[in-house]
Amino acid sequence: MDQSLNMVKIAYDALDDKLAEDIKIIDIRSISVLADYFIIADGNNKNQVQAMVDNVQEELFKAGYEMKQMEGYREGNWILLDFGDIIIHIFDKENRLFYDLERIWKDGKEVSIEELN
Repeated sequence: MDQSLNMVKIAYDALDDKLAEDIKIIDIRSISVLADYFIIADGNNKNQVQAMVDNVQEELFKAGYEMKQMEGYREGNWILLDFGDIIIHIFDKENRLFYDLERIWKDGKEVSIEELN
């Protein structure tokens, strides 16, 4: 299996375990050299957002994937996790609506977790 797809599945399951809402997977391979996939999700409050981040980080680490960079953890309203092949954006609801990454990256292809299995 493709490494980035494996990372997406692990991250998706880790987010789902912490009751992340509206998890979106965007394939950006054809439009960006930043990464292969973006994952965007949101939580209800700072504690849930941080728990989602902690779980993603732990599950990907256990699978042998190292995080390159994290930004925004302390504030907890938009946390970015850069794992190289995938970049994960975890928001609180208000900031997700405000930044609207799905619109900015609309040229990417949204894929469902079912399509990846």
